Amino acid sequence: DPDRKTEVVLLACGSFNPITNMHLRLFELAKDYFHETGKYKVIKGIISPVGDAYKKKGLISANHRVTMAKLATKNSDWVEVDDWESCQSEWLETLKVLRYHHQKLLSADVTNSLQDAVPITKLGRKRKQEPNRHAPIKKKNQSPVVKSVPQVKLLCGSDMLESFGIPNLWKLEDIAEIVEKHGLVCISRAGNNVQKFIYESDILWRHKNNIHLVEEWITNDISSTKIRRALRRGQSIRYLVPDVVRAYIEKNKLYSPESEDRNAGVVLAPLQKHASDSKNSQALN
Repeated sequence: DPDRKTEVVLLACGSFNPITNMHLRLFELAKDYFHETGKYKVIKGIISPVGDAYKKKGLISANHRVTMAKLATKNSDWVEVDDWESCQSEWLETLKVLRYHHQKLLSADVTNSLQDAVPITKLGRKRKQEPNRHAPIKKKNQSPVVKSVPQVKLLCGSDMLESFGIPNLWKLEDIAEIVEKHGLVCISRAGNNVQKFIYESDILWRHKNNIHLVEEWITNDISSTKIRRALRRGQSIRYLVPDVVRAYIEKNKLYSPESEDRNAGVVLAPLQKHASDSKNSQALN
């Protein structure tokens, strides 16, 4: 059926340290883009904050970051927070988080279709008296519809896409599998050079049909880094983050010069892991 839309789940991974209005806007922009193509239906957005084992400088505890994200999405009818990734004791590659959510949708799908398949026998006697009252109207040559599982696409800003170019931050085979099996939705500033970046990467170029570039015309340049800087300096962050998040940060005195020094001098988990992996592979060669 050409009119059937592909269902999409948008997954955003990152620090969310703290979550800002910009993070929330990314979801809205992506959803508008997909709906305007007429081919997709966005059914859910998932925010998955990174765990503490990521060891990024200034990263405050996952439990606070997850709580803020939940407060920020309380009023959303389609974006939710998932803490599976942040609860893991070690850092997980983004690909593993994508696979986890893909699997979760697969198994939910199986459960639903099993429930649908249970025949209702309770109304048997009544139905004999009034034939066809509840009989579904079958369209001509309609085959049983095999429901396609929603696609989980990784939602990112242009900075994340460009981080693919940082040596040892990502494994090349992971990037390949992300764009090949799942897909990327990249929100980029109008006039940003993301196209050039894709052009310069063979892996990204090969799968460019699976990379959706969404131009952001109403630019929103709020970053978590700038939010933390304002907080350290005692400046207002009102209208940059949801009010509930601002209240939570104030109540818990979350960001300070001390918190910004957390993990200072510690190598980022992926760099540690991949550097040791490449040492191992060099030893093997």
